[in-house]
Amino acid sequence: MKRLVVIGGGESGVGAAVLGKVKGMEVWLSDMGNIEPRYKEILDKWDIAWEEGHHSEEKVLNADEIVKSPGVPLTAPLISKAMAKGIPVISEIELAGRYTDAKMVCITGSNGKTTTTLLTYHIFKEAGLNVGLAGNVGKSLAMQVATEHHDVYVIELSSFQLDNMYDFKANIAVMLNITPDHLDRYDHKMENYVAAKFRIMQNQSSEDAFIYWEDDPVISAQLKSMKSEARMYPFSARDDKSCTAYLSDGMMHINVDGDEWEMACSELSLKGLHNVYNSMAATISASLMDIKKENIRKALSNFEAVEHRLEYVRTVNGVRYINDSKATNVNSTWYALESMTDPVVLILGGKDKGNDYSEIEQFVKEKVVAIVCLGVDNSKLHAFFDGKVAIVEDARSMQECVDKCRAIARDGNTVLLSPCCASFDLFKSYEDRGEQFKQCVNSL
Repeated sequence: MKRLVVIGGGESGVGAAVLGKVKGMEVWLSDMGNIEPRYKEILDKWDIAWEEGHHSEEKVLNADEIVKSPGVPLTAPLISKAMAKGIPVISEIELAGRYTDAKMVCITGSNGKTTTTLLTYHIFKEAGLNVGLAGNVGKSLAMQVATEHHDVYVIELSSFQLDNMYDFKANIAVMLNITPDHLDRYDHKMENYVAAKFRIMQNQSSEDAFIYWEDDPVISAQLKSMKSEARMYPFSARDDKSCTAYLSDGMMHINVDGDEWEMACSELSLKGLHNVYNSMAATISASLMDIKKENIRKALSNFEAVEHRLEYVRTVNGVRYINDSKATNVNSTWYALESMTDPVVLILGGKDKGNDYSEIEQFVKEKVVAIVCLGVDNSKLHAFFDGKVAIVEDARSMQECVDKCRAIARDGNTVLLSPCCASFDLFKSYEDRGEQFKQCVNSL
């Protein structure tokens, strides 16, 4: 009997463990931290042995194969030892892909992944497809393969998930953009991060599709240096009729394999240039799945925005409060600022991942009247922004932050939580950060 060891007891790891059990493997799960009660219940229900608070090295290194949760780096000591012993280390997505013949629509990029994934899933669902939602959103792909059946999955894939995928194939792969992010995980080398992202194309054949943003210089450069049999479907904000989707005079034009149509950007439920990109990518995916343009058009116009991504919270005394807690890198904040039309009180800060704030410098000078730095260590923010904005203040809790924003903001201003940084210095997650922001704003 094959012995499968799963490292990490979250959504991904528990799903992998259940799939292993369903497929007749001896499964054991280990988590260095504490496993949430709901996941313990699932493990116990499926009679899967587990431990928390430590790793029993001899049990880990006795594996025939290891499934590693995305948050565990390959450089973790125990993973390094396992690899040195020749034990295969794979991702949950890799494991799940072995046991389903469903079509895989996989979406990656530095920004916009979640919105595009949910929008694509929404279009498919509205069109009546038997579709599952997986990856960084929805339920674990492995859990769904183990306990459900879908004809197609829409999967959001981070670079961490792509790192340990080898034989898995995306029938439709979407690359939204690539900007510096998570470089601390990739030896602070951009080329390593780019290579991880482009693993989404591996194993694609001439029957498969690659959808990508034509205007991204990093993507364009990488494509020139590699070969792929996949069919190429570029999209662009330029009036470029050679692209599968392009923008002209406020209209989104689509031409997938000769089937042409258009839609006014004003009809899209999601506003902002970045969401035009997301809508183009989702539309091309849907067209390749033979979904009628009438269904696509309807779904694009009635989709509801993603929580924590440019989410309107409330207007208080003429001041709009926007929750963009999901903006955990500089490029994401760039898109948020690009969409702002009112003077902004900007909330930045958190765990810095080697950020280069020069990317948003011009928008900050043009649109931002004050910055509130929300973090344990705000020294890098002060070093860059002091003198560029009239007011730069510090806050060590969300309540203090919102109170300071309220005191600073004037009628007609927008308070924008778009932190540029990860949340783990003061908060459990970007969701926790966003929820606390909304609670504080709603109590004003």
